[in-house]
Amino acid sequence: MQIDRHILADSSRLIDALGRLNELSGGVMTLLVTDADGRMVGTLTDGDVRRALLRGVKLDAPVSEAMFRKFRFLSEGEVNPDTLRELRRHRLTLIPVLDGDGHIRDVIDTRVTKTVLPVGAILMAGGKGERLRPMTLTTPKPLLTIGDKAIIDYNIEALAAVGVKNISVTVNYLAEQLEEHFSKPVAGVSVKCVRESRPLGTIGSAALVEIPADGDTIVMNSDLLTTISFEDLYLHHRAQEADITIAAVPYNVSVPYAILDTDGQRVTALEEKPSYSYYANAGIYIFSNALLHTLSPDERTDATDLIERAIAEGKRVSYFPINGTWIDIGSPVDFAHARELMRHLQQTLDA
Repeated sequence: MQIDRHILADSSRLIDALGRLNELSGGVMTLLVTDADGRMVGTLTDGDVRRALLRGVKLDAPVSEAMFRKFRFLSEGEVNPDTLRELRRHRLTLIPVLDGDGHIRDVIDTRVTKTVLPVGAILMAGGKGERLRPMTLTTPKPLLTIGDKAIIDYNIEALAAVGVKNISVTVNYLAEQLEEHFSKPVAGVSVKCVRESRPLGTIGSAALVEIPADGDTIVMNSDLLTTISFEDLYLHHRAQEADITIAAVPYNVSVPYAILDTDGQRVTALEEKPSYSYYANAGIYIFSNALLHTLSPDERTDATDLIERAIAEGKRVSYFPINGTWIDIGSPVDFAHARELMRHLQQTLDA
């Protein structure tokens, strides 16, 4: 966001503040008031101005006579999902982030950035999308459009909305198109493209990405359309103290026959056309960075290989059920379904 639009000196006149507030119409109409040394000393809304005028304060009086002094803020080291969730409960929209001296270092607009997750993200975009040919003969699958934007951009925007700014995309097939696409920021994020020299599997290319030694990273397929809550996924991962958390979708299997329960050669029961429920891998994970650092850039590795190895080594692997939309756009039928879903959603928003 444009922070400067919201900052006003405490010596400014109320009449000037009203002009600034009017310029913010349609957005968050809150001004952050600073003193002569640039330290934040209050906030000002049109309501604050109205109350000051009713007290007899004149329009040419300084803003300091009308501003709200007991404002809420976050210190730089306090920006985390827990504190932001608490402030959202108080319906705060504009949250200033201050350094130790009270200077404004950042401003979080919770309409755009719901939270700030302390993770990076890697999106896998190197596949050929062969089941979607001929569409993918000249366009990489992540750049096929659903509605008015590329499939991958929905995921970039969702990650940006939870404060993830360190996003890398691993590319191979038609890599130059993805590199050109991300030559400009998406949703305010400068996305880094990392090119594979050869296919490295569904997670092996993560070895090419520079990630911190500690912490966690979201790893996901780039061709998904999903409304997963990355905030809830991260909080679940942290609560479980997991090394890996796998996002999962319900998968039901219906058998159109009567199934026999047996004991040796003896039939003990008969179940007519049973249904079984399972959880399927959704292609979205949180991995500890320590595990990702075990990957070799010279070895093809699928995500399932790394997960099975972690289980065998006694690592903690949890799962997180997705509550919402999840479409793996792997076939023309899936692609058509995703487009229809987005068309209906847009019609609902426009109504």
